[in-house]
Parts: sequence; structure tokens; C-alpha cells
Amino acid sequence: MARVRCCTDLDKTVLTQNFDKRFWMTVNPDEDWNFYWASVTTVRSIFNPSNDHPRLTDNQVINHFPNHYELTRKDLMVKNIKRYRRELEKDGNLLAEKDESGTYKYLDFIPVTYMMPSDYNLFADDFRRDPNHTWIMKPAGRAQGKGIFLINKMSQIKKWSRDGKSTPATAQPRETYEDYNSIHGGKWSIDNLRLYLEGTRGKKLTDRLFDEICWIIVHSLRAAAAVITSDRHCFECYGYDIIIDDNLKPWLIEVNASPSLTSTTANDRIMKFKLINDILNIIVPNGDIPDIRNKFSNSSSSPEVLGNFDVLYDEEQACCELNDKDYREQKARGGIVPLISKTGMPFGKNKQASAWR
Repeated sequence: MARVRCCTDLDKTVLTQNFDKRFWMTVNPDEDWNFYWASVTTVRSIFNPSNDHPRLTDNQVINHFPNHYELTRKDLMVKNIKRYRRELEKDGNLLAEKDESGTYKYLDFIPVTYMMPSDYNLFADDFRRDPNHTWIMKPAGRAQGKGIFLINKMSQIKKWSRDGKSTPATAQPRETYEDYNSIHGGKWSIDNLRLYLEGTRGKKLTDRLFDEICWIIVHSLRAAAAVITSDRHCFECYGYDIIIDDNLKPWLIEVNASPSLTSTTANDRIMKFKLINDILNIIVPNGDIPDIRNKFSNSSSSPEVLGNFDVLYDEEQACCELNDKDYREQKARGGIVPLISKTGMPFGKNKQASAWR
């Protein structure tokens, strides 16, 4: 049987060890390959129409969509989520329902955000109304924590380079974690975090928190789905940055296109090795040469294949739970198929779109 020919332009052992585990053949990017874990810069070059790069074949898969930045750039993410909310509101979807203060009941999960310098005046007005907030300045086009700083005075904006377009988003850090643990690096597993919150804040609040985080992931993906190029050669491993406030309400800060695969501790390395292993089991079932014509068959969502992934939302199942009239009317208007029923109850306890534990 032919071996999968793989390549990567990232020097990460969690990748190469997973390739070796499957006895894949490592090749150079300029050779014939079947699987490519590439940097966003490489993917941009591959899909750039002005470059003389051959079209991908049915036996090639790569780890980014051509315009993944519609979700992974902070400014575009906010723009697409706002558009998504407007479209749901226009379609009369209950998800876009607002409370007495005009706040979305189900879709209020991004902090107040301004794009600098174009929104400077709006930001300044907001800052003066409540000068006690701390704001996060985040470069719109950078990742992995580069270029981020906090401000709580307008004078600090003068130190910010206008060349480094940043997106400030409201968030108030409460404490600084100083007791570094050399075993887990200060990082908690989801299970341990959940256990801690259940013990300190109660199971009901904790269940609500994790349910809201799941829906943040689903809604942000749906918000970008309309504008991201759907290419069957592509898949993504997104990293979600979510801040939890004192009331256990989650806020989406950003989505990373290339979550760090660098290991800082033994536990970190084991976790990331398992993550990549589960991704490869889904994208390249049985370690065979990929064929995008059969990509994501029904068997790819079986529990054995999903590993540590939880299925958050199954769109086909949700459509089946709608009555035919609702579905036809919604699609005829070009609208988004509702994610909650007309009783206001969320569809499907088996919410499906993948998140890794």
C-alpha cells in the first residue's frame, strides 16, 4: 500500500512524531505531497492566483482555508459576527432577540470593540463615559500574543504605533497568576477547570458557562462560513481565546489560526501530541492517502474516530428537527436556518461542530 507523503514548514515535534507514528514519508514542500501542515504565509502563497502554483489534486489536503483570516483576524471576526447578528435579526430568527436594554439575549459574546485609528473618536467617547475600565490593545493581523498591551489612560494610546493597527476590546483582568507550576505550566485541563468551578460556583452556573462556550464556537464559525472559501482540500485547527468574567459569562476575544504547538512542559507536549493525533485520524482516516471526494463520510464522525473531540452541533440534524415549512421558508428567503426552535429551546442536545477537550 502506498504511503502518505507529508510535509510541514514548522519545526514541531508533535507534528513530526505523529507523522512517524503512521510511517508516513516526509518530503520537501516542492515535491509531490498528500498532506501539508503549513504556516499561514505558505498557505497564502499556495492559494495566491498571481503565483504559478499548480492546483491541488484530489489526493492533497492542507491545514488552512485560503481566507481563514475572515475569522482569525480580530477586526474581520468582529465584522462578520455583527453581520451574522444583523442577518438573523432581519430573518426574524429568535436567536437575534434582544432584552429591554437592547442587548442580544443569545449573541452577546464579543466585547465592545473598536478598530484604531478609524474608530478613535468613538473609542474616546466610550472611554470618557467609563474611565475605570482597562482595555486590551491587540494588533489585528498578529497572533500568539505578539504586540498586545493594556491601557487605562488615554495618554497611553499616544505610545501606540499607527502602523500597527490594533483592535482594542474591553476586558478587565482581575488577578495576576504568579505561582508558576513546572509540571502543568499554569495550564488547567478542561476537566480540572470544570471541577474547580463546580466546587466553587456550583454545577448549574458551570454547566451554563460551558454550554455558552460551545455556542460561541458554533456561532462564530457560522458567522464566517458565508465568506470563507469552502475548499474541500482544507481543514482548520482553530484556537479559541475566551475570557470568563466574574459572573461566569464567557467573552470571545479572538480565534487563532495557528495555535502554538510548542511544548513548555511534559503535560503540554502530551496534550498537543494527542490533539494532532486526533486531527489526523479525522482528516486522514486509517492513515491512507487522502481523497477529498470521500472526505468526511459518515464514518468520520463516529466516536472511535473523534477521539477527544466533542461534537457540538450537527447542522443536518438541526434541519431535520425543524418542520418542513419553517425550513423551506427560511431557505427561500436566503436566511440562516435557525439554531433554536420557535419555543425558544436550543436544538439538539447532541450539538455538533467539533471542539477538542
